[in-house]
Amino acid sequence: MAEKTSDHAKELERRLPLNRDRILVAAVEIADERGVAAVTMREVASRLGVEAMSLYNHVANKDDILDGMVDLVVEQFAVPADADYWREAMRRRAISARDVFGCHPWAPALLDSRESSGPTRLRYLDSILGTLVRAGFSMDGAARAFSLLDSYIYGFGIQQMSFLADDGASTEEMAEAILAYIPAEEYPYLHRMASHAMEVGYDAEADFEFGLEIILDGLERILDESLSD
Repeated sequence: MAEKTSDHAKELERRLPLNRDRILVAAVEIADERGVAAVTMREVASRLGVEAMSLYNHVANKDDILDGMVDLVVEQFAVPADADYWREAMRRRAISARDVFGCHPWAPALLDSRESSGPTRLRYLDSILGTLVRAGFSMDGAARAFSLLDSYIYGFGIQQMSFLADDGASTEEMAEAILAYIPAEEYPYLHRMASHAMEVGYDAEADFEFGLEIILDGLERILDESLSD
């Protein structure tokens, strides 16, 4: 019964008028399931039950779809306009981005690679820069702070994706594999790290926040020094 209901829902979805939003949502679904490389005009059209040529009435090409996918992801980032303090705003948006990347592991690499930006991403960039400038950062300082934070957020997301891509192995299973070919007498510190991971596990959230706080501490020190000059 549940399967029939699901099939009926899919059929109703296919009958909806084709538009840009439906195309982008379908592309994101494909990327979530099989990665960005699987997103093609043909695959998106097949998902929607239409001919590939009909997509061109709503999107220019595959690059347009990829840019639209980036906008859909960025739309999910928290941009805390109510934050009274720049540091809390940056912390909340960084954690929000990390959580979104957990749902869309392909997204950080795609965001980092796109040379063009859609309106949602542009508004997001403008909002973050505005928060930093209003806090007292110079324009150069705000741009560098933004670049540093995004490099960390995206890099962490890409690293997590590489872990997930390892045949679905857990961190503990990966540690066991490392121990199997890293003799303690030759690589003592790598061996100790792998052993530690097997004993206590890996807390990605704690690891992310550890690095984030170090970056925010450094930015706060730089800002304080510039304001006191």
